[in-house]
Amino acid sequence: MLKWLSTSFWDFIASKILRNKIGLLILVALFTLFMASQWKYIKFTNTEANLLPASEKANIEYNSFLEKFGEEGNLIVVGIQDSLIFSPKIYASWEKLMLQLKQNKEVEVIISLNDLKRLQKNDSLSTFELAALLDSSKTTDATYLKERKKELLTKMPFYEGLLYNKSGIIRSAIYLDKKIVNTPERKNLVLHKIIPAIEAFEKETKVDLHVSGMPYIRSLNSEYIISEISLFIGAALGITSLIFFFFFRSFRTTLISMCIVIVGVMWSFGFLGLLRYEITVLTALVPTLMIVIGIPNCIFLTNKYHQECRIHGNQAKALVRVITKVGTPTLITNLTTSFGFATFIVTNNELLKEFGVVTSINIIALFFLCLFVIPVAYSYMSIPKERHLDHLERSYAVSFLNWIQKTIKSKRTIVYIVAISLLATGILGIFKMRISGSLIEDMPKKAAFYDDIVFFEKEFDGVMPIEIMIDTKKKKGVMKLTTLKRMDELQEIIDSIPELSKPISIVNLVKYSKQAYYNNNPEYYELPTSQEQAFILSFAKNSVKNSKDNIMKSYVDETGQYTRITTFIKDEGINNLDAIESKLQAKIDEIFPKERYEVSITGKAVVFQKGTKYLLDNLLQSLLLSVFITALLIAFMFRSIKMIVVALVPNLLPLLMTAGIMGYFNIPLKPSTILVFGIAFGLSVDDTIRFLAEYRQALTRNNWKIKKSVFATINESGLSMFYTSVVLFSGFSVFMLSSFGGTIALGGLVSITLLFGMLSNLVLLPSLVLTLNKTLANQQEFVEPTINILSDEEVGEVEKIEFNEFDEEDFEEENSNEK
Repeated sequence: MLKWLSTSFWDFIASKILRNKIGLLILVALFTLFMASQWKYIKFTNTEANLLPASEKANIEYNSFLEKFGEEGNLIVVGIQDSLIFSPKIYASWEKLMLQLKQNKEVEVIISLNDLKRLQKNDSLSTFELAALLDSSKTTDATYLKERKKELLTKMPFYEGLLYNKSGIIRSAIYLDKKIVNTPERKNLVLHKIIPAIEAFEKETKVDLHVSGMPYIRSLNSEYIISEISLFIGAALGITSLIFFFFFRSFRTTLISMCIVIVGVMWSFGFLGLLRYEITVLTALVPTLMIVIGIPNCIFLTNKYHQECRIHGNQAKALVRVITKVGTPTLITNLTTSFGFATFIVTNNELLKEFGVVTSINIIALFFLCLFVIPVAYSYMSIPKERHLDHLERSYAVSFLNWIQKTIKSKRTIVYIVAISLLATGILGIFKMRISGSLIEDMPKKAAFYDDIVFFEKEFDGVMPIEIMIDTKKKKGVMKLTTLKRMDELQEIIDSIPELSKPISIVNLVKYSKQAYYNNNPEYYELPTSQEQAFILSFAKNSVKNSKDNIMKSYVDETGQYTRITTFIKDEGINNLDAIESKLQAKIDEIFPKERYEVSITGKAVVFQKGTKYLLDNLLQSLLLSVFITALLIAFMFRSIKMIVVALVPNLLPLLMTAGIMGYFNIPLKPSTILVFGIAFGLSVDDTIRFLAEYRQALTRNNWKIKKSVFATINESGLSMFYTSVVLFSGFSVFMLSSFGGTIALGGLVSITLLFGMLSNLVLLPSLVLTLNKTLANQQEFVEPTINILSDEEVGEVEKIEFNEFDEEDFEEENSNEK
């Protein structure tokens, strides 16, 4: 099959391509128009990435929580210094702002200073009433506002941690309609209604507000993602075209390659629309990846075309040989890369599945695009001039290849010592690696909304929610005093953990009810005793029954069977989440008997952290699958265990080095950086496959002479491997222009890995080939000189035999190489 794939198949393909040039160009144009017609189906994601499959326990518990209490990420908070807001002029503007925001139909409720309620006892109705803290007719009086400020900060502990903190920050809580949280309406509300209103307030008062909350963060975050798509595409096109022109010094060659990758980018958007995939933080990288991966195909085909033109000067023969000689290595390398990305499909994660599907499909499509268009385009152009072929013999290129050959010939021991040293260094660094499940670590740190995230985390002890859902297994079981006391005991534990914020639950409201019953004396902000529970809890229940605004509905479901405790975790504590969760679970098991209660710890922070670990396990499996596929491919090509070792070692070494660098420089394993290893291996192994495929062909041309074939492969493919590695290194470097920490780390780490991979494949790989076949190579090297001392008659006989083993074209090529 290999022989058929190397000769007959590619001869057939070459003849079909070069005899149907116009038809192929029309086919490419029509397909491009079809792909462009699919752009209308492209949508940007409005939801957060869920890294866990639906069957995972953590996901089941989280979905159960959402069914009982609805979407938790519907809160936007607006903060201001209390010394500012309690001045008549600024308070008037604040009240105007809140009323303006409340008029939006997408806003469900706003809890703010201007309509803040206090509980008051009504003895005649045996209920509590909600009375406004501020009388709007008196808010022009500075003394009145000062008194209300004192009352809020000293007599209303229920609102501490919710609407104010001890350092004097006041904030409003804007709850959105839960139905729009994961829809485009949320983004439209934030960008076109809330932000303009806040900017108008800041302009009028000259006071800066702090705004945060998951709907706000997600909306601005997605805007950054959208803006960076064009940045990456433009930067990748710019840097790769400059490098391509620097190598080949030809405007027309550069223009052809840029047109090909631009069409590839158009196809990538088309496939996203065709498959109805949303643009996420991962799929947003696909168009740029098509540029970075497509240019190496152009380089290999162009470089081989120039080499053939330099050898015999026959354009037709050169175009045929570009396809027949580079077809197999290029197909195999593209298949390997495609398989590498396709392994993400087995992760059972929708985000990664979509990324793997669309990337692998685009890589294969891009291969055929390059294979069809480049030979056809060059056939309509004149044969390259001498100045266009000078890059094949530039001093830096010749010196680089000479250095590689000298190193392989005489310094293989040093190569192995350096490789082992790097391996040991990388392994030591791996032990320093850490896993991060932070939701905000990868967000753009230069953005204003990131500063607000840090502000609220500092002032209110965290922005990432943790929810504890309690099932009492009885209707109305939540309002039992025994349940409330158990919850209060758990809340005291939560309050004692430095990484967690002050918890909020129905317990806080019941405590406030007792305070209200005793004429709002803050000393009575506590749970009622068993003697007090009958009348205080009846007051609270009557309040709920008669109130239009059920202030308990966010904490207790309609049946009264389920309740929740909400707390927030600091970003710095996310790495200790496992220990915190274990501590809470131990206390839960102690406080809540399992036969009477069912308690689960959930929330976005928990789900994201568990998702990160799940992703790590799955991506390790996909990486092992990539290694296994590569090993099978090498075994198919060479039928040799030695060659499998030769292929894998040079590619695993760069991965270990990169992992070590992450450990030494405290770059955590997280969803973005985990991808580095799969992507880098898929691209780095390309050079290995290409080298070995060329080496396999060189063996057949050189009568299975190992040393001669190794150095012939370096001469033929070394320069192209160097060119493509530089392009890949530079191409992935454009991701370092990103505002997102994860994308920056992805670009930098993949670039470093590919740099190591290039050196490993050009130096370590051929060294291993020669060392593992040392005995046979030495025997062949020993036999060759004896041919030179044969008699003239014997030499003639040998030449006849050798001539019969090659076809005419191979023989002409062999003579040209010798010259």
